[in-house]
Amino acid sequence: MTEIVDEINRLHREVGTRRVEAGEARTVVLRRSYDAEVADVWDAVTSPERIARWFLPVSGEFKVGGRYQLEGQAGGEILQCDEPNLLRVSWLFGPDPGFSEVLLRLTPEGEERTLLQLEHVAVVPEEFWGQYGPGATGVGWDMVLLGLALHLTGGGLSPEQAQEWAMSDEGKACMTRSGELWGAAYTASGADAESVESTTRATIAFYTGTDTPS
Repeated sequence: MTEIVDEINRLHREVGTRRVEAGEARTVVLRRSYDAEVADVWDAVTSPERIARWFLPVSGEFKVGGRYQLEGQAGGEILQCDEPNLLRVSWLFGPDPGFSEVLLRLTPEGEERTLLQLEHVAVVPEEFWGQYGPGATGVGWDMVLLGLALHLTGGGLSPEQAQEWAMSDEGKACMTRSGELWGAAYTASGADAESVESTTRATIAFYTGTDTPS
């Protein structure tokens, strides 16, 4: 458990806003370094075969303008690709997803180390944000980048094993810690204490299986 918590603690988190054509968008940013060369990290996050090993099976046309679909999850269009440093995609889920994009940046830190930054920008309904805050998206991305970290070190879980782990005591403790850290990032963004407390509590309850989203 200590190793998993260490991986969660390595992430830097930021919460903010941005004006986009569709309106006022919420942003969550995750940043961390991996002990792997940039070409390996790029391959891990863009190769369909490797993505299926640490995240989910993905299908589509993998070029700018092409569309992709993660099995049972988000899909969208590949908007920008600058190998091996930048990937931008729309990130759409559900019948009326609205504006949602993910921007991934990779920066070499020497020959065997890579800084990864992931930014998710989305126009979020106020009632949903007011209930769950940034953790609704943030905890999910924490788990995704945890899977990537384990994969890059030669370990990792299959999607089926990851789902089983998420419902274990260890998985729930990990997601609780993640929710608390997103609460701290929300506080740092200027949110009031009452909003942080209520959204953190709701997010942790949702991810640990004791609540369902409205």
